Amino acid sequence: MVGQRTLHKPLSLLLLTPLCLLHPGALGQPHLTRRAPNNEEATSIQGVRGGSVELACGSGPTPLVIFWSFTPLGSLIPQPVAVTNGAESKVEAGASALGAVSLWNRSLVLQELQEGARGHFLCQALHAAGGQLHTTYAYLTLAVLVPVSKPQVRLSDPSPVEGTSAVATCAVREGTEPVTFAWRHQAPRGPEEDLVEVTEQSLQLDPVNRTHLGWYVCSAHNAVNWLSSDGTFLDVIYGPDTPVITVEPLGLTEEGFWASEREEVTLSCRAASNPPCHYVWLRDHTQVHAGPAYLIASASRAHTGLYTCLAHNSRLDTRSQSTVRLTIYYSPEGQPSCSVLPTLGAVSLACTWPGGLPAAQLQWEGPQGIGPAAVSNVTWSRTAPQLPNGGVFTCAGQHPALALPALCRIALWEPLRSPTCWTTAIAGDQFIMLSCEWPGGEPRAVLSWLDGQQQPLGTASPSLAIHLLRAQEDLAGREFTCRGTHPLRVPDPHCQLQLEAPQVAVAKPWVSVLEGGEARLGCALLGGTPPVQLLWLGPQRRQVDAGPSGFILHSEGAQLHLSIRAAEPARHGGAYQCVARNALGNSSRSVLLEVLRYPAPPNVTISRLTYGRHRREVQLQWAVQGPGNLTGFLVQRRPSAPSPGAGAWETAATDIEPESRGRRLGGLDPGVRYAFRVLALNHHTAGHPSEVKIPADPPFSAYPAVLGAAGTGVVVATVASLLVFQYAARHPGTIPWSKVITIGIRGQTLRNGQLGSPQGIGLLCLGLFFKGIEPPPTTPDVEPAQEAMDAPVNVTITVTATP
Repeated sequence: MVGQRTLHKPLSLLLLTPLCLLHPGALGQPHLTRRAPNNEEATSIQGVRGGSVELACGSGPTPLVIFWSFTPLGSLIPQPVAVTNGAESKVEAGASALGAVSLWNRSLVLQELQEGARGHFLCQALHAAGGQLHTTYAYLTLAVLVPVSKPQVRLSDPSPVEGTSAVATCAVREGTEPVTFAWRHQAPRGPEEDLVEVTEQSLQLDPVNRTHLGWYVCSAHNAVNWLSSDGTFLDVIYGPDTPVITVEPLGLTEEGFWASEREEVTLSCRAASNPPCHYVWLRDHTQVHAGPAYLIASASRAHTGLYTCLAHNSRLDTRSQSTVRLTIYYSPEGQPSCSVLPTLGAVSLACTWPGGLPAAQLQWEGPQGIGPAAVSNVTWSRTAPQLPNGGVFTCAGQHPALALPALCRIALWEPLRSPTCWTTAIAGDQFIMLSCEWPGGEPRAVLSWLDGQQQPLGTASPSLAIHLLRAQEDLAGREFTCRGTHPLRVPDPHCQLQLEAPQVAVAKPWVSVLEGGEARLGCALLGGTPPVQLLWLGPQRRQVDAGPSGFILHSEGAQLHLSIRAAEPARHGGAYQCVARNALGNSSRSVLLEVLRYPAPPNVTISRLTYGRHRREVQLQWAVQGPGNLTGFLVQRRPSAPSPGAGAWETAATDIEPESRGRRLGGLDPGVRYAFRVLALNHHTAGHPSEVKIPADPPFSAYPAVLGAAGTGVVVATVASLLVFQYAARHPGTIPWSKVITIGIRGQTLRNGQLGSPQGIGLLCLGLFFKGIEPPPTTPDVEPAQEAMDAPVNVTITVTATP
């Protein structure tokens, strides 16, 4: 009955009941009890701040009342938290310091767990069993864990100088112990690395060096979480170290670096330094550039020298420097030069290529293999059996400044054919020069002159040999030999020549030509060594030269021709001499030139000279007396006058063929009376002029008046004739003398029996009209059309009377 009454008590009174149940001595002074009731160990539970935890209050039958209390760490006074009787529950207001407290069945649930919940929880459960009330206890210890906060790296010196010390601390604001630390380091241009040896909160850097430069990250973790800090940069100040100089393109020598002439060269300087240092370049102690790289766009020999790189750290005001030697290599000028020198039974192949830095390396190579090598100059001697005709020998020149070797080649070959000999006279024919040539070949052939006893004259020379002899008569007939030697030609070839005085001949000893014609004189050289000078001497014994005087000289091989144009008897006639001269003597032959007078053209007489109508033209005919070489005729005219010298003759016609014997001349003035004459022409001159004649008037020159009178006469004659013929027809016996009348007009004949007809009368009238008109004489040179137009109709009237 007691338990039932208890259940019906208010919940506020039930919260006080457990205080009496905590311990038998609860009514006295409170005391610390570390043991759970009934000597049971407390249950340990962990929770995380901000999280949730469930505290279970044992197991078994459902109790009448459950009361939860909390004793903070370091305190002995329990604090009520919550109570429930199954139907309703009550949570103390002060329990909010533990978090969001709620009851679920017999468990106490703490959400949004606070650090204040760290301590001891006691669960008291009131049970009714067998009419008795008894209490059970559950003793729990709650540990509230706090996550570590985000760490932060703190540096004792963010920019330490190399060699000093620095401390990096991983600061954590909160976190349940134990807290473990880890460190990571990342260089500016390197991968991140873990510092596995360091697990402390502080990182000792003593002494600091440049490898410590970079980003530092620390990590902190406990039983709850793991967090890493942001990176913090440790800027280690150092340098500059001794600069390192590099050259591109890279060429190494014992003294430093080398580069080719006209090549782009870059000198780079790098010195380890923080902050980066400033660079200055010196060439032979003179500043040439500021910056880490010095570019030479086109290297020349003047760029050879010592190059110093100065590095300066402005932060520490420290300096360092390095010096290297740069040598500009340049190849020798041009190409290697190959030459070959003949020796007795062998040749020496020489290859030279002087200059350059360094000197070029030369090496011979031939058909049989590799030859000797040397610097700048190399010679290779080869015997004649080892020298094939056409064999090629190559000299290769190697130089560092050249990508490919420079080559020169020599092809050995013997000269073609054989030596050629000739002679010339010099110094006014005082000396005779013996010349011998054998061009071509490699090496060049060696030539030497020998006398008739095969004794050498002078010294031998390559390709061309010359020997001088003083000109004298006893040299005529002597022989000289030129011998050539070449390592590829066996036996030695030679050529010979014999000195001799000149001989000359002429084509014709006597030449005849007409005046004004062209005379040709020929002269031929029959022999002579040394070379002979051919010339012509005129009748006055002077040398004939080509010029305006009409002489033309034409040389053709060993012949010298002399042409004389427009020959004149007094000027060009006479004896000519062809003279041949050389240093050993003279020879001459004569040619007699006879210039004959040119025959004059034949005389001309005028056979007919008459005016045409209107007196504006004349018809001229002439005849030639005797033969002659005619080329044409010339007609001249002038106004006629009483005296012979009145007026000058002017040309009326010139282009008249030699076969013509007549010409019609127009363009005359009718008011002027002219006189004409004719001259015959040939190639050289004009003949005597013909007699002077004045043109005769043509018959019936009053031609219009005659026509008018003729017309009137025709009318009168026609009337009279009609009367007469009519009477005669009617009285034929009264006119006994009129026997036959024949009228012929252009081949038609009318007899007297036909006179009475109209046709006969008409023809008679026309006959009477045309009877008085005489036709002009026919001219052979007159065109037929003109003659037909000007000549009247030929009418013939024949009257025959019979008694």
